[in-house]
Amino acid sequence: MTLETYFDYFILPILTISVILVFIRLIKGPKVVDRVIALDLIITIGIGIITIFTIRSNQKVLLDVAIMLALIAFLGTVAFSFYIEKREDD
Repeated sequence: MTLETYFDYFILPILTISVILVFIRLIKGPKVVDRVIALDLIITIGIGIITIFTIRSNQKVLLDVAIMLALIAFLGTVAFSFYIEKREDD
C-alpha cells in the first residue's frame, strides 16, 4: 500500500467525516463556547487537509497557508477566551 492510497482511502474520509460531525456541532452548539471550539476544530481539520494536499501535490507553498491559518485560529481562540474571562468578571 502506497502513501497515496493510504491518504485517499483512510485519512481523507476520516477527515471528511470529522468535518461533517464538527459542522453539526457548530450549528447545534447550545452555547457560544461550543461554537467557537467547533470553528477552531474545523480550521484545524482544514489545516490537516491542506497538509495532505501539500504532500500529494509536492507544493510547499501551501504549508505557508496552513501556518497562517493556524496562527489566525490560535489568535481567534485566545481573543475569545480573553473576552469570556472579561465577561465573567463583570
